[in-house]
Amino acid sequence: MLNIKNVEKRFGAQVVLDSIDCQIAPKERVIILGQNGAGKTTLLRCILGLYRPDKGEVLIGNLSAIKNRKEFLSRVAFIPQIPPPLPSTVGSLIEFAASCCQCEKKKIYEYGDLFSLDIQSQARKPFSKLSGGMKQKVLASIAFARKAPIMLFDEPTANLDPEGREAFSNIIRSPEFSDTTMVFISHRIDELNTVLNRALWLDLGRIVKDEKISPIS
Repeated sequence: MLNIKNVEKRFGAQVVLDSIDCQIAPKERVIILGQNGAGKTTLLRCILGLYRPDKGEVLIGNLSAIKNRKEFLSRVAFIPQIPPPLPSTVGSLIEFAASCCQCEKKKIYEYGDLFSLDIQSQARKPFSKLSGGMKQKVLASIAFARKAPIMLFDEPTANLDPEGREAFSNIIRSPEFSDTTMVFISHRIDELNTVLNRALWLDLGRIVKDEKISPIS
C-alpha cells in the first residue's frame, strides 16, 4: 500500500500541495491529471523523497520515503519526463543499475530490445550524448528490469517515437507486470486507457476528484 498522508509542500509562501491524502492499493493503475502547475510532478517528487513534505508523510507499509529512504526506494522504480544529465557512459550506468538496483543486465538488454535499442552496442557512449529518445529507452529498460512492486511514470513516452510508445504500451500491459502498482502523469491517456483503473484530478495542489475507471479492452 502506498499511503500519502496529509502531505503539504510549500515553496516560500506558495502552497504547491495542500493536504494531499490518499491511499493507492497494490495492483492499482492510477493516472494523476490536472493543469500545468496543479502539483502533479511535485507530488511524484514527494513520493520519491526528492522533496521533503512540510507536513505529512509518504509511506509504503511502515517505510517512510524520508526516514527509511533506501528501503523505500528499493520498492519503487521511476521513469522521469526529462532524463538527468548523468556523467557516465551507458555501460557504466548499466553496471551501476545492475549492482545498486539488484536487476540483471540481461533483463535490461532484453527490455532495450523491446524498444528496438541495442543497449550493449551503446556501452561506450556517454549517456549525455544519446538522443532524448534513446535516453528514455535506456532508463525505461532499467526501470522495467527492476521489477519493483511500485512504478512511477512522469510523461514516460514524451521523448519516444511511435514505435517506442507502442513498445511501452505493450510492456505495461504484459502479464509480467500484472501485479505491479503503477502511477502515471501523462497527457497521452490514449496510450494508457487499457490499464488504468483509477484517476486523480489535482487543482491548485488539492485532490478535487478521485474516480474509479474501467480499462478499455
